[in-house]
Amino acid sequence: MRAYVVNKWVHPSELKLVDNAPEPKAAGDEIIVDVYSSALNFFDILQAQGKYQVKPPFPFTLGAEFAGKVAEDSPIPKGCPYKPGDRVFGQAQGCFADKVAVKWQAANRLPDNMTYDQGAGLFITWPTSYEALVGRAELKPGESILVHAAAGGVGIVAVQLAKALGATVIAAAGSQSKLDICKTYGGADYTVNYTEKDWQKEVLRITGGKGVDVVYDPVGRIAESLKCIAFKGRALVVGFAAGQIEKLPLNMVLLKNISVMGIFWGLYTSKEPSRIPIVWEELLGLFASGRIKPIIYDKVFSLDEVTVGLDALERRQTWGKVIVRVKDEEQRIVAKL
Repeated sequence: MRAYVVNKWVHPSELKLVDNAPEPKAAGDEIIVDVYSSALNFFDILQAQGKYQVKPPFPFTLGAEFAGKVAEDSPIPKGCPYKPGDRVFGQAQGCFADKVAVKWQAANRLPDNMTYDQGAGLFITWPTSYEALVGRAELKPGESILVHAAAGGVGIVAVQLAKALGATVIAAAGSQSKLDICKTYGGADYTVNYTEKDWQKEVLRITGGKGVDVVYDPVGRIAESLKCIAFKGRALVVGFAAGQIEKLPLNMVLLKNISVMGIFWGLYTSKEPSRIPIVWEELLGLFASGRIKPIIYDKVFSLDEVTVGLDALERRQTWGKVIVRVKDEEQRIVAKL
């Protein structure tokens, strides 16, 4: 089997695709999935180096998101709603490979109007952004939101969802080309380049001096954003893609009556599992309605190009969700989204 096997902590640029990896074995409540497409995530870069909170024992296969088919020879655990041949998407360790063992609870049925490429990037970014906006910040129609790294994987999702929820969206990114992506693909109302001096003044101008009601930040720019957040604003800590964990001036939190809240979707499996099917039901309903759709980077990488894709992701050259096509089978579905 082809796979990217990690035997020691290394930068992903040092990894090689092997063609003799052992096929995964299903245990307990697991099924075996033939991977057709997989998604790249920034944390893959960290995990290969031992810098991510999830550290599997060596050897392990890199990659965390997939879309594919339940394998013909897969065992079907008691209670599992899937059968061999079913199209599914989900999350599991080891997706940069031909096959992966998946807990069936961590898989969803792939909608008929989605390709494997579209489905591969759904499982992490979409519920993260949905729960951040709806479950945590309680974003309301008519409110304003500032989305940082708005052309990235979770950012472009947050832009789309905020628009679907009736908010005014200000997309922030570091180049004009990415700001154009935010408008063209995400539907952002306004854009701001956060590499420019005093960019916060532009946010204040757009909001008539009030500031934004919600800040969505997967990068590490909450502290900067406190200059343009509204009274009683809510700041969402989604991640630290810039590489530094922020230290906030709590006097600003006090003086503006701000709420700072985190969102770590991975904890819901153990802390609030009842919320998971609710979020997916609402998301899949939005997909079916056509109000939201997966946004995929215009270069789809092959399995032997995983390290090239991760390098582009690390260099901030990509936008949307970056996809690896493992098998070229039925990208035959014409998406209706």
